[in-house]
Amino acid sequence: MARAPKKPDTAPGDDHWLVRPETIRKIWIGGILVLAVTVALELFTGTAGHFHGVDEWFAFPAVFGFLGCVAMVFVAKVLGFILKRKDDYYDL
Repeated sequence: MARAPKKPDTAPGDDHWLVRPETIRKIWIGGILVLAVTVALELFTGTAGHFHGVDEWFAFPAVFGFLGCVAMVFVAKVLGFILKRKDDYYDL
């Protein structure tokens, strides 16, 4: 019995190195490693906060940046809901 040829994961012409699954996985792993090393380096450096409190906690900049990013995504979702138009908005 003849087997059907295996379909490629990407369409023809979409073989750019940034859209390959193995490249995407490598980028994720590299990004996570960079973030982990950056936070780990904080163990060897002194932290002098400007407000002498919360900003002196371990990994505060990473947590603050992550929470800020999450907040921006939620605000963008709310704005998108408020500002969206009907699909036929530009019809004459």
